[in-house]
Amino acid sequence: MIGVAALGAFVGDHVSYFIGRKAGNGLVKRMPPDSKRRAAHRWAAREVAVRGGLALVVARYIPGGRTAVTLTTGTVGYPLRKFSFFAAIAATSWAIYSGLIGYFGGMAFENDPIRGLLLGLGIAVGVTVVVEVVRYVRRRRREAAAPTVELEKV
Repeated sequence: MIGVAALGAFVGDHVSYFIGRKAGNGLVKRMPPDSKRRAAHRWAAREVAVRGGLALVVARYIPGGRTAVTLTTGTVGYPLRKFSFFAAIAATSWAIYSGLIGYFGGMAFENDPIRGLLLGLGIAVGVTVVVEVVRYVRRRRREAAAPTVELEKV
């Protein structure tokens, strides 16, 4: 089941990517500037620009994020090879996560599904926090290692 779910997610990501690649710019132009869809596109474009493929992995766990990021990666011309690599990681991790949550959650939360939902959301938030902490630490290290140039006071 996990393998089939991962394959389906991987293929679905690529369908979305190619829709973005072929029709994305036209779709974005037709969106009202203040629409939620336009805002989602702007968010996804920023995430892809800043985080690259990691945005694909993290967006998998954010409601609506997967669609926004996969369409946007196609729209902005993100390289297919990189997209496929990160889409495979995202699809596989999501399929394993979902399969195990379904299996163990079915046993543990069969009488209280709300707790299962809260656990899933907690894991999604946890993954996001770990990714952001790693990014923050790496950025701080790069900034500390970069030479600083002081401007002369005029």
